[in-house]
Amino acid sequence: MDYNAFFQAHLDRLRDEGRYRVFAELERIAGAFPRARHHRDGTVREVTVWCSNDYLAMGQHPVVLEAMREAVGAQGSGAGGTRNISGTNSLHAELERELAALHGKESALVFTSGYVANETTLQTLGAMLPGCEIFSDALNHASMIEGMRHSRATRRVFRHNDVRHLEEMLAGCDPERPRIVAYESVYSMDGDIAPIGALADVAHRHGALVYLDEVHAVGMYGLNGAGVAERDGVAGKIDIVQGTLAKAFGVIGGYIAASAATVDFVRSCGSGFIFTTALPPSIAAGALASVRHVRAHPELRVRHQERAASLKRKLAAAGLPAMPSATHIVPVFVGDAALCKEASDLLLERHAIYVQPINYPTVPRGTERLRLTPTPLHGDAEMDRLVDALRDVWARLGLATRAAA
Repeated sequence: MDYNAFFQAHLDRLRDEGRYRVFAELERIAGAFPRARHHRDGTVREVTVWCSNDYLAMGQHPVVLEAMREAVGAQGSGAGGTRNISGTNSLHAELERELAALHGKESALVFTSGYVANETTLQTLGAMLPGCEIFSDALNHASMIEGMRHSRATRRVFRHNDVRHLEEMLAGCDPERPRIVAYESVYSMDGDIAPIGALADVAHRHGALVYLDEVHAVGMYGLNGAGVAERDGVAGKIDIVQGTLAKAFGVIGGYIAASAATVDFVRSCGSGFIFTTALPPSIAAGALASVRHVRAHPELRVRHQERAASLKRKLAAAGLPAMPSATHIVPVFVGDAALCKEASDLLLERHAIYVQPINYPTVPRGTERLRLTPTPLHGDAEMDRLVDALRDVWARLGLATRAAA
């Protein structure tokens, strides 16, 4: 087989469909977010970033940067290996205690990413609970799906956010088998929110564990920033909460928080934890400082929500097709992969605005979009420039000025 020819043919198809991913080379500027330097063809140009998952700009915050500098000076760069080999660094242990407290759980466990946290935890639970069945929301993240798949447990998919469908599926199953109901709080492409409490009630009524992914909500919702479950007063109904340190907290890493026995079980049996080098101490230090700061400053969440609401109003007033969203995520409908990429390219080239196109398989075909993520540091003037730029691009490409139903 001509392997290179096979690879190239597939890449050519992606290009023909407008789905080939091009990564812009960006240099973040500490203290200047949301501005960054765009490197291309030997030139450097300053751009405004409108699609970062650094939702609260904590990746630039002085308290985080100083904590990381201190940890590097005190402990060096890497962790030295897995926690089994090199030991658990005191900063990892302190971070886990902070995360457990954030979510009101007995214990927490830190992983190298949110993807690894989801994949490892669901794989471990699904594989080791005898005869386990996992009930998964239809729009769950790829990391959750991979964990379920690798567990080889029976996976049953319920319609997105459909409490009644979940009830029907659970009612038709063997009540003696262990079950897990897994879903997200905030779905990151549409910006909608799950009926967390109602789904948890159904799950518990049928003896299932509740697994909630809050990666797009931790830091940004709830009095203390523990997520939508805290905001809605249903955190106590969640058996296992999974979160990330790479979005609102501005660093990298993922975690779970649950009962002490659950966390110890995953720590002791999860290969994705056991055999992976631990996060560097500096990352743990930065994450710890960020979590503490975000917990103590609810005004960050107030400002963040106000910025998202302001952008939605400005887009609507300009006749631009912002899709319905109950959260800080602001999708703008395009509906065609090639045009979506072209819109992204024009925004960068003509207006120095960086927004990545969101195409299949991240979203279904025909629902391609630009995904805007306003932060507390995006001001009114920047929003106005974005709206003017979108209107220019929409006119040039002849795009529709209303969202799909």
